[in-house]
Amino acid sequence: MSTRETSTADDPVIESFDQLVAPMVGGEKPPADWRIGTEHEKLVYKRDDHRAPSYDEPCGIRDLLKGLEQFGWEPVEEGGNVIALKGTDGAVSLEPAGQLELSGAPLENLHQTCAETGRHLEQVKAVGEKCGVGYLGLGMWPDKTREELPIMPKGRYDIMLRHMPRVGSMGLDMMLRTCTIQVNLDYQSEADMVQKFRVGLALQPLATALFANSPFTEGKPNGFLSYRSHIWSDTDPARTGMLPFVFEDGFGYERWARYMLDVPMYFVFRDGKYIDAAGLSFRDFLDGKLSVLPGERPTQSDWWDHLSTAFPEVRLKSFLEMRGADGGPWNRICALPAFWVGLLYDQGALDAAWDLVKGWTMEEREALRSAAPRLALDAPVPGGGTLRDIGREALAIAHKGLAARARLNSSGDNETGFLDTLDEIVASGKVPAQRLLDAYHGEWNGDVSRVYEQSF
Repeated sequence: MSTRETSTADDPVIESFDQLVAPMVGGEKPPADWRIGTEHEKLVYKRDDHRAPSYDEPCGIRDLLKGLEQFGWEPVEEGGNVIALKGTDGAVSLEPAGQLELSGAPLENLHQTCAETGRHLEQVKAVGEKCGVGYLGLGMWPDKTREELPIMPKGRYDIMLRHMPRVGSMGLDMMLRTCTIQVNLDYQSEADMVQKFRVGLALQPLATALFANSPFTEGKPNGFLSYRSHIWSDTDPARTGMLPFVFEDGFGYERWARYMLDVPMYFVFRDGKYIDAAGLSFRDFLDGKLSVLPGERPTQSDWWDHLSTAFPEVRLKSFLEMRGADGGPWNRICALPAFWVGLLYDQGALDAAWDLVKGWTMEEREALRSAAPRLALDAPVPGGGTLRDIGREALAIAHKGLAARARLNSSGDNETGFLDTLDEIVASGKVPAQRLLDAYHGEWNGDVSRVYEQSF
């Protein structure tokens, strides 16, 4: 989640609807300027007893962040606490229970993205070695209760932790116990955004299936392959889901802005602090009727903040975010952007991907979204067959899309190699969670702690 640093006095007050649409319009870029921004989270644990370290204990999360400063990262503080880092590789930030996230820089190709990921993992492992800290690439804590997890000192998280139980049964699990891989991608026009949004939403259950990696809860199988994805089904219905209106005629920037106006607020940031506005209306804010700031109207920064508080399967800000994948190891962190770049950054591939899904009804898309967390590639798809069948077709399209991009590394290789791990998953029919379950029922003899042997 994003980290605010300052409030600016010259931040323009929103006085027209055009200002609400401006972030999306401003995101338009010619294809030559399209970039790839990869985000990935990992679980942090103490190697001696596998517990999650607190923020301020010796060799805890704060010391981990401080240790990363040796690699040129600059600290970002809130309330006197270092809660993020910024640098040439983007930003390092904290999720609510200390999950460590890299929000990577906008990069030109997947070779750069994967190299960035490798640098980050080398750095955190180097600091972790000194502190007895390890990292897990999973979609969810395999063995921790909510009560066993620490809370990071970030103001927006305090507000969300209070609000989540009011609107869903699993919002606290989302915040405290899950990890994801995401990729942020560009568009050149409103029509291009709409096509990419629709393809991304319709195929997000396939990403959920391919990257499914959260089969354990509190030490035992939970009946799902991506429990992280299932958690979103009862987190907060006002800000999550498959967004039927995206597939309706007339969808575009204006319709997105109106959707965001209907998403309840979380907070307002003023003078370095977060003011609790959970459940209040941004429409009231526009009218100067926000109860926590009576008479005040929102600035453009307030709107940018608000755009970061919706959590659908695909999200629009000044770029599109693909949000359906569980956390995972290095090769899958590289594979997720490869999958979506291959499908969305070449027009021929994008058209072919749309042909795969354009005949599905909203009810069929919702059914697939519900089935994927439990069944992964075995989930039935509209018209017959399974997600594994769609996976073969989608990966073939992604290969062609990446080949057409022809972005080569110093050895002359294009970007298609980053799809290898996904090709293997579809060929075998077994997603990562199923391999973990095989180990749990086999060589692990029901001991989930063996999963820590698979650290980064």
